[in-house]
Amino acid sequence: MDLDLIIKNGVLVSASDTIQGQDIGILHGKITCIGTDLRPSAGTSILDAEGGYITPGGVDSHVHLEQVNCPTGDTWETGTRSAICGGTTTVIAFVSQARQHESLLPLVEEYSALAHGNSYCDYGLHLILTNPTMRILKEELPILALEQGITSVKLYMTYDAMKLRDREILDIMTAARKLGMTTMIHAENHDMIDLIIETLEAEGKTEPYYHCVSRPMIAESEATYRAISLAELMDAPILLVHVSAPIAMQHIRDAQTRLLPIYGETCPQYLWLLAERLKGTETDHFCGAKAVCSPPLRETPAETDAMWRSIANGTATTFSSDHAPSKYHVEGGKKLGLIEGKPFFAKIPNGLPGLETRLPLLMKGVLEGRITIQDFVRVTSSNPAKLYGLPSKGAILPGKDADLCIWYPQGSMKPFELDNSMLHHDIDYTPYDGMEFANWPRYTFLRGQLVWQRDQGGLISKMGDGKYIKRTGSLLPGPRNVFVNEWRLPV
Repeated sequence: MDLDLIIKNGVLVSASDTIQGQDIGILHGKITCIGTDLRPSAGTSILDAEGGYITPGGVDSHVHLEQVNCPTGDTWETGTRSAICGGTTTVIAFVSQARQHESLLPLVEEYSALAHGNSYCDYGLHLILTNPTMRILKEELPILALEQGITSVKLYMTYDAMKLRDREILDIMTAARKLGMTTMIHAENHDMIDLIIETLEAEGKTEPYYHCVSRPMIAESEATYRAISLAELMDAPILLVHVSAPIAMQHIRDAQTRLLPIYGETCPQYLWLLAERLKGTETDHFCGAKAVCSPPLRETPAETDAMWRSIANGTATTFSSDHAPSKYHVEGGKKLGLIEGKPFFAKIPNGLPGLETRLPLLMKGVLEGRITIQDFVRVTSSNPAKLYGLPSKGAILPGKDADLCIWYPQGSMKPFELDNSMLHHDIDYTPYDGMEFANWPRYTFLRGQLVWQRDQGGLISKMGDGKYIKRTGSLLPGPRNVFVNEWRLPV
């Protein structure tokens, strides 16, 4: 068999196992075979992994790129460039509807035009719904899901400009269930948060740190439980995004033990960062704004330890970056929350950079024994590909796209302290500055093409190499046709 590429001497990793002594044969961008001592032909390239882990290319299923409400964030060019350099080969970003938008179709067309020809990695799209009219739910969602392959929607239970009423959420779940779409939910209790912000501002407590105080874990807990209850009523699969509170993750685990199709996502910031990061320094009292995100960073290592356990015990389905940064030193960025020299945490744009560091941060947990390498693959590649209908992604198997991340053999890479200048995004800081790393993606392959080679030239792909992917419905368990009583969904 003629092959374009053979990769030898790696440790192949799946969500359940590791395999040594097997070569990977690649032809026309696909994994063609896996076997012992594959033979090259005259035109076959050979790469020696030298005993390093070979994991599927990362699938980051929660990124915000070039959105109108984040004018100083990453573009499709800079965001996907950093993805490739961090071992991620597929991203899914958001087409965002504002309240005044009566149709999704022109929004999808406009946002798709931003991505087309500008992405370094493969990509798909989610929909953010803030005005779910019956016309959109009954006429437009079927077109977007069945014809354009946009098979997931995201809803907000907080933010004045985006929050939905429970009845609107139920209506969306009905439409999404019928179409086999996954419903993603940002779960925080808006009224709790609104009340706390109002009282904090009245007391003059407006520094960035009070962002954490304003969004307590009970607000995430209540909304998560409510979202699960709504989903159970409708027999609808949902994913709770960026879970930060242990009690919220416990609600998800309890639902899963009852076999409900309830899925959970957590993010790097909830594994590594604490609320104290929002406190200023003597030289910059506002620098805590760099760590403002929602849900907020939590208070103690007990909370971050619980998020690690949620990955280790299988409760967390996916691990995403929620890459939604704003620059710090640029007008229109984080300092929107600094008004005439006074901080107002409620005005600070939410979100952190993390696309490029997502995989290295989780691999750090593997090396420290917090999770297994199989856990790593499950939440960074395999489950995101299954949940979001990417059947050609997420696993090292014949027939799959040859999207691969090859790591350094253990102990062979010189440890280094991260500096923002090392990264390939277009953001002027990283919250992980100064953190030590003992491994990093050495090679990244996108559909069989070498696109990142850390020791020899770095990024070697070009903008536009990434392709749009029409997604299918979820490949994870969905509706069970089990309801809470004799009531059934209207046909």
